Amino acid sequence: MPLIVIAILLGIVEGLTEFLPVSSTGHLILAAELLGYRADQWSTFNVIIQLGAILAVIVLYWRTFWTVLTGLFSREAGAWRFAINVAVAFVPSAVIGLLLIDNIEALLGHAEVVAVALVLGGIAILIIERVVKPATIEAGVAAIPLKRALGIGFIQCLAMVPGVSRSGATIMGALSLGVERRTAAEFSFFLAVPTMVGATVLSVGKHHEEISKAGVDWGLIAVGFVVSFLVAIAIIKWFVGIVSRHGFAPFAWYRIVAGSVALVWLLAR
Repeated sequence: MPLIVIAILLGIVEGLTEFLPVSSTGHLILAAELLGYRADQWSTFNVIIQLGAILAVIVLYWRTFWTVLTGLFSREAGAWRFAINVAVAFVPSAVIGLLLIDNIEALLGHAEVVAVALVLGGIAILIIERVVKPATIEAGVAAIPLKRALGIGFIQCLAMVPGVSRSGATIMGALSLGVERRTAAEFSFFLAVPTMVGATVLSVGKHHEEISKAGVDWGLIAVGFVVSFLVAIAIIKWFVGIVSRHGFAPFAWYRIVAGSVALVWLLAR
């Protein structure tokens, strides 16, 4: 398969799945198995194109980011609460990711782990949707109490297992802690910015010698980056509307079906 086609397909997969509770990393790992390319040769590509999806958040919510930034300088309480909540939720993944990066990377080579995590995560979403109590926090990210923001940050660390889904963990964690659906989804978007930028810097820094020796096709990365950005723009708008009206059950059933099919296929090869 031509390299440019693989780059486009991976960009589409990343843009489609980064902010949905279905695991972008898990889908990229399964894509490697399905398309038959060597995932290790595309690991740097996969990490960097995630920033395309992150840029989509910044573009779509630029007014929010600008309001927070100017509010920090003018010492507005709401802006500081927003920034502190995102920073506090980011800390657990930053610390644990730094300590366990070798263990996390070891899991990336096991597609079976992804398939099982997809199924178990789907079941967890269905359970949480059924038993979660009515939301007590509906006024936006700044209204989330600090302890709950920290709790969401620790729950996000479950996504270090490929297939769990960073957005799924943070959104379900927020719902479990009394945050309403739209605010939970948007907090997941905002938290993705420092989390994914940090993950990219950590991965590239750890493997910079291997990257420099092997060489990087920046043209292919640019293609994947742009594709993931454009797809993510459309998906974020659609996703917020869907979860506000219908909840997360459709994504849970998708995870269960996709994970089951993937597991059967992987074991039968």
